[in-house]
Amino acid sequence: MQRRLDLCGIYTSHGDDDRVIKRRILILLARAGAHGRNLIDDIQALRDADLPYEQLSRAEASKRFPQINFEGRESMIFEKFAGYLTSRRACEVVCEAFVKEGGHYRGLAAQPGPISQNAMQRLTLSDGSALSADHYVFACGPWLGKLFPQTIGDRIVATKQDIFFFGAPAGDSRFTDGHMPVWADHRGRFRYGIPGNDRRGFKIADDTRGPAFDPSNGERVVSPETLKDIREYIAFRFPALKDAPLVETRVCQYEQTRDAGFIVDRHPSNENVWLLGGGSGHGFKHGPAVGEMMADLILKDREPGAIWKLDRFNTE
Repeated sequence: MQRRLDLCGIYTSHGDDDRVIKRRILILLARAGAHGRNLIDDIQALRDADLPYEQLSRAEASKRFPQINFEGRESMIFEKFAGYLTSRRACEVVCEAFVKEGGHYRGLAAQPGPISQNAMQRLTLSDGSALSADHYVFACGPWLGKLFPQTIGDRIVATKQDIFFFGAPAGDSRFTDGHMPVWADHRGRFRYGIPGNDRRGFKIADDTRGPAFDPSNGERVVSPETLKDIREYIAFRFPALKDAPLVETRVCQYEQTRDAGFIVDRHPSNENVWLLGGGSGHGFKHGPAVGEMMADLILKDREPGAIWKLDRFNTE
């Protein structure tokens, strides 16, 4: 398995499991006008990572992808060896591999256990059992602050993120992953999408941070206002989907930190407890790299860099 870093900062493992990795193209609709600097930065990032790319003019992009309206965009980046991960299936494959190697997966709720001599003694599980270990890593996403209200608290806030899937016209394959790239667009707001795949609709979402959300009890119903905005955007950028039916919705959440950076640190009063979170919308795609870093910190008894530590928030 070889890791690589693509334009959007996605760590992808290029193995042989096409259930997880879709080797498709990715196109970035670059900002125009006063935001041209971002295009330069993106190109430099690709060069630094030694990744092949093409810079397309509006005319070239329109010819290659006529189903996209490139109005307002004069230059695009096209990275044909980039792609996307099917996250649900990826997690299943990881779990399958873990169990195959002798690991045990248990779908239970866990609570921090008793503390003695600045170390946690065990975990209490929801079935009444307990687990004891030399080290404990809590990578609980938006629930991390609930488990450690004094240490994490509002340093991580869950935000509501609405996701939409639209159905393309019958028999129209232009919006499937065989004919269309993954895309990202900074037109006013940052919107992105994945073409139809695995018998699912055309995915589109707004990366703008939504309102605070309770990941345990929040109703996972999309906002009518967000849907209206998305429909107006689709009519502009993908005209053939102007009247496409909404076939599926999702409400996800980002685990947002104040500086949008990860938290990778020891618990300040429990030396064998590690806290890992704050993905801020990027947790899954950076998972392999962050997991490797955490394992290295524990197994080699190292300390994380200042940019990961909790005490960085004390200076705000």
